[in-house]
Amino acid sequence: MNDKLGKPGEFPFARGIYRDMYRGRLWTMRQYAGFGDAEESNRRYRYLLSQGTTGLSVAFDLPTQMGYDSDHPMAYGEVGRVGVAISSLADMETLFRGIPLQDVSTSMTINSTAAILLAYYAQVARRQGADRKKLSGTIQNDILKEYIARGTYIYPPRPAMRVITDIFAWAGCEMPEWNTISISGYHIREAGATAVQELAFTFADAIAYIEAAVGAGLAVDSFAPRLSFFFNSHNDFLEEIAKFRAARRIYACLMRDRFGAKEKRSMMLRFHVQTAGSTLTAQQPDVNIVRTTLQALAAVLGGAQSLHTNSRDEALALPTEESARIALRTQQIIAYESGVANTPDPAGGSECIEALTDAIEREVNEYLKRIDEMGGTLRAIESGYVQREIQNSAYEYQREVEGGRRIVVGVNRFQLQEERPAATFRLDPALERAQVERLRQVRASRSPAAVEEKLAALERAARGNENLMPPILDAADCYATVGEISDRLRRVFGEYRET
Repeated sequence: MNDKLGKPGEFPFARGIYRDMYRGRLWTMRQYAGFGDAEESNRRYRYLLSQGTTGLSVAFDLPTQMGYDSDHPMAYGEVGRVGVAISSLADMETLFRGIPLQDVSTSMTINSTAAILLAYYAQVARRQGADRKKLSGTIQNDILKEYIARGTYIYPPRPAMRVITDIFAWAGCEMPEWNTISISGYHIREAGATAVQELAFTFADAIAYIEAAVGAGLAVDSFAPRLSFFFNSHNDFLEEIAKFRAARRIYACLMRDRFGAKEKRSMMLRFHVQTAGSTLTAQQPDVNIVRTTLQALAAVLGGAQSLHTNSRDEALALPTEESARIALRTQQIIAYESGVANTPDPAGGSECIEALTDAIEREVNEYLKRIDEMGGTLRAIESGYVQREIQNSAYEYQREVEGGRRIVVGVNRFQLQEERPAATFRLDPALERAQVERLRQVRASRSPAAVEEKLAALERAARGNENLMPPILDAADCYATVGEISDRLRRVFGEYRET
């Protein structure tokens, strides 16, 4: 092996962050799930665990993501649609009923209301008798990419950044095994970014978070080991492998040279990968199994620590149990039958892979330099630069598909004249009514005075400089709702409106 490549587990970690990689421990096999109410989602989680999933990954519905309770007028018709509805601690207790949280790693894809959902999770664990310091998992907690690509923001960027750094500080002491942020390139890629843009804008966001935390008085080595990342695995097999290898090298140098990190763990890029939802087609949905398999294999050859494989029917509806099982089996076949887990960085040394890795690293650093010259990530987002770059790439991709210069099997080539409609998942509309009724029962059974006392304390903390996590935990413990806690922060921080 070429000595210039270095070895797995050694700086700058292009070949992997651990010496033995999957020979020592396989990646965590997560299946992203959540729909309807907490009872329905709990059943799906228990099913996935029985089928060999090694980590849970929670999808929340739009009202929960946007800080609205299930009975808010803005929530009508959206309750439980794209994820599970969580309005209070009572829902969270149901969601994890029968699942010992100290023994399972849980990822929660939540951003604007991440502090609230983390507080609910911590309180459920306490009620189970778990040691908070031993809880493992991740909250996405990446608000900047919401302004860039997704749109589930509540507060303006600067107070939103305060909430994030408060989580860093609190969890560093209270939940030291928890990943306090999963800085996401996934949604940036889904919005139409290229592989280079995915890394560049993700690391630009990371720079902003790290600078904010350091500016709040935190030492870089005190929080950097708990930063994690979330990337997309797209269709260009070799480019994706190289992208993950380049990402580790860029991050290691960034942490050492720009932020002066001294601890090895502060320079190790740990990341979750999800296969590319935007590549799935409604036409010939079974073909999506092939796409997902190639994308998952690229993630494994690229050295991911955690992986979710999309289901074949997700371009049509939420996945059925059968589809979710096939997606999980895809990971298990790669892990136990393919042999690729037996060698750290099996693609390393390939002339093509190494050239692609170098090219991606160079182009990403050019983007980061450009953003620095603009005054940093927040300025680049506020000016619309990042959004325009992604929109231009998405437009060009669509032109290539429509012009036939890019082939999508089943869409613009190799179509079927008549396609058999697939059996898809159907969400019971009665679930929304039942969720609203349960929320009303929670409000009726709690102490209004205690709730108001804790919400008032939260508002005072928000107007001052206190860490927001302790008062959020107190409010959660009294069964204050997601909407009530969010509204108190809205009073102080206001709401963001895109211009």
